[in-house]
Formats: sequence, C-alpha cells, structure tokens
Amino acid sequence: MPNIIIIILFGAALLIIVAIVSFLIGGVAARNKATKTVGDAKTQVQKIIAEGEKQAEAKRREIMIEAKEEIHKSKVALEKDLKERRSDILQMEKRILQKEENLEKKLESLESKEELLTSKVKKIEEKEKETTELLHKQLEKLETISGLTVEEAKSYMLSLLEDEIKHEKAVIIREHETRIKEESEQISQTIIATAIQNNAADYVAENTVSVVALPNDEMKGRIIGREGRNIRALETMTGIDIIIDDTPEAVVLSGFDPIRREIARITLEKLIADGRIHPARIEEMVNKATKELESTVKKTGDQAAFDAGVFGLHPELISLIGRLKYRTSYGQNILKHSLEVASLAAVMAGELGLDVKLAKRAGLLHDIGKSIDFEMEGSHITIGADIAKKYKENDVVINSIMSHHGDVEPTSVISVLIQAADAISAARPGARRETLEAYVKRIEKLEEIASSFEGIEKSYAVQAGREVRIMVKPDELSDDDIVLTCRAIVKKIEEELDYPGQIKVNVIRETRVTEYAK
Repeated sequence: MPNIIIIILFGAALLIIVAIVSFLIGGVAARNKATKTVGDAKTQVQKIIAEGEKQAEAKRREIMIEAKEEIHKSKVALEKDLKERRSDILQMEKRILQKEENLEKKLESLESKEELLTSKVKKIEEKEKETTELLHKQLEKLETISGLTVEEAKSYMLSLLEDEIKHEKAVIIREHETRIKEESEQISQTIIATAIQNNAADYVAENTVSVVALPNDEMKGRIIGREGRNIRALETMTGIDIIIDDTPEAVVLSGFDPIRREIARITLEKLIADGRIHPARIEEMVNKATKELESTVKKTGDQAAFDAGVFGLHPELISLIGRLKYRTSYGQNILKHSLEVASLAAVMAGELGLDVKLAKRAGLLHDIGKSIDFEMEGSHITIGADIAKKYKENDVVINSIMSHHGDVEPTSVISVLIQAADAISAARPGARRETLEAYVKRIEKLEEIASSFEGIEKSYAVQAGREVRIMVKPDELSDDDIVLTCRAIVKKIEEELDYPGQIKVNVIRETRVTEYAK
C-alpha cells in the first residue's frame, strides 16, 4: 500500500508539473499540445498505478506468507517449550511426592521414638523418686546414728575442712614469710651497709659556748665599759651571756641558741677590730652582724643543696636549710644530719631502682621545720610539712617529712627510706646527746613563756637558763605594769617548768631619746 500511494503522489506531481509547463508555454497550440500531453500522462499514470497495485498485491502476499511461516515457527517452538516444562513439572511432582512419603516415614519414626523416650522418662522419674526416698531414709538413719542433723553435719565437715585448709595455708605462708624475711634481711643489710660505707661521717660534740680571742687583757675593760654599760648593752641586744674571767686574752660567749651566739661572736670581733665600743656602736654592729649572718646562711644553704645534688629549690627553702647549720638536736648538727640522710636515702633508692633525685630532696628537707621551730608553735614535723606545702614541694617530700617519725603512715617507698636513713644517721655512736636536747627545750620553753605576755618585745634566757632577760615595749607597759608582769611570768614559769635551783626574771623597760646636732 505505501508503494501505491507513492506512485499516485508521484503521478499527481507529474501532472502538476506538466500543467504548469503547459500554462507557461501559453497559446492555443500550447494548450492543445498540453492537453495531449496530459492525456498521455494520465494514461502513463494509470499504467503506473496499475503496476504499483500489482506490485503492492504481490508484496502483501509475500508479507502474509512470511508472517504465516513465522507464526508457524513460533507455534512449534512454544509447543516444544510447553512439552519440556510439562515434563519438568511432572518430575518435580514426583520428587515432592517422594519427599512427602519420606517425611511421613520420619514422622512415624519420631513419634515412635517420642513414645519410647516418654516411657523412659517415666521410668527415670520413678527411679529418682525411689532414690530420693532411699536417700531420705539413709539420712534419717545417719542422723539417728550420729545424733546430728544434715545442716549440723555440713557445718561440722566444713569446719574440719576449714581448719585443715587454715593449717596448710598457715604452714605455706610461714614458709614463704621465713624465706622472704631471710632474703629481704640479706638484701636490706647489704643495701644499708653499702649506704653507710659510702657515707661515713665524723661527729663532734656540740658546744654551747664560743670563745673570742682578744688582742690583750686591756680589751676586757673596754668591753665591760663604764659601770658595765657596754657588756649590758651587748648582752641585752644579743641575748647571750658574755663571761669575762681570768682566762688570758679570751672572752667566753654562752648561750643555748647558736644563731644568737654567732651574731654575738661576729659583733664582738667587729667591735674589737674597730676599737670603738659603746652602746650605739654595739647596736650598729649587731645589725651588721645579723645581715652578715643572713648572707652566710644563704651561702651555706646554696652549698648544702649543691653538695646534696638537689636543685630547683625555692630561695626561702635554701635560707632555711642554711639556718640548720646553727641548729642541733641532741647535740647533733641538723645540717650535717640532713645531708647524711639525703645521701643515705639516695644510695638505698638507687639500689632499689627508685627516683634518686626525689630521695635526695626528701632527705635534705625532712627536718626543715627545725630551722624555725623555736620561733613558731608546733612540732618540727608539722612546721616542716607546712613549709613544704607553702613552696609546692612534691607530695612524696611532704609525706616523707610528716612520716619520718611515724606520726603518719608513709605513702611511698621513698618515705620509708627516709625513716630508715634518719634512724641510721641518729643511731651512730656519738651522734646525739639526750641531755643537751632536754636543756635546749627547757631554755626554749622558758623564752616562750616570757614572750607569751602582752607588751613583751624580746626575751632571752641567759646564764644557762638560770636567768631570763625580758625587754618590754615602753609605750605599752608602764613602770607599775612591769612589776605585775614580772610576777605573772614568775608564777607561770613555776607552774609549767621543772628546773633545778631558781630562775631570775629580769624585766627591763628602757626609754631612749635621740637627737641630732646640726
């Protein structure tokens, strides 16, 4: 059909072209000729259309034949596929039927087995009941024979077993403790012996007097001064007894506080060298000696920290360490003791694989509270711990200070080593003297009682504790007040102190007037 339409369209187009050509040519002749040509064209078109219809019909028949052949082929293939699928379905049905038969057989087998198991379970339950009844009867017989209930018998057996286990455990623990104790004693003895060998130190008995050499005996009169004013001023400002006797070319300074005694010694030496000795000059030299001693204390602290190998200490701590040079405990110099404890603890820490630097630091600072314990209330342990906390020392150092006399429990191995090192240093022959410590504490208590009253500026125990000199603030206490204050001090000393003989209480109220000539 499409070919016929194309042919028809082609003919129509041809006729239009011919008509246009004929129209253009014009004229009658042209029209006649065109008419003839149109007639020929129509004839030609009819022929073309007829041929096109024949071809279209032939093409249609050909297409129909091909379509029938294709349909036939598809039908054959579909029938073949259906046959194959039917055969597959039949096979699957056979398999399913066979599986159903097998499942039915298995189900029957399981049912039979279930019945068998049910019967066995019933038999077992019956036997269990029989066994339980028999067990109860046996227990009743046992209870009758033994006279004990089941719970009592269990408790009895458990107690026997517990006693046996305890005994075996105790034997094993005892064996291990004995072995560990022997080994630990050997190891600790080796470590301590090594530490002591590496830190041998000599001790010299601490003196409570200092001797100042004089260029000649005439200097004694100048030190005493007119009517004793110079020696009184010197003793009042330093708190030290100055003993001038028949000893040739020497003056003895006596006092329990070594720092005051050192200030008095430096002052006296400066006055002797200068030659001008009078109360105003004495006061000036005492101030200079105090500053000089402070500088010496700082240098001593620096040197001690360097010798101990402890670095990064706060400057105030270094000054406090330097003050330990002038502090003793039972006659033992505290600075030497602290250095030795640091060294001993470091050796033992090294043997045990601990922090050697931290052990040195804790050993050096363990008695730091003794540097100012006579200036503050409380034990040197509490004061030392407060100082360490103030300057943010390590917690191990703080615990070592607090626990080295057993006041608190040590929280680290280093704290235990500080305890051991402190005991080793203190236990050396000649290291300490009990009598001196008791004497010093009595003198300190005497000054503490004197200073506890209002209006007291300074107080010094002199004459080996047989006298206490007290300077009052003249603006706060009158001459009448100091009489009552003196009586109150005497009464408190009698109540709180035990001492041989008697103690002289000397209260001094001094008014100074200073003018400058211009």
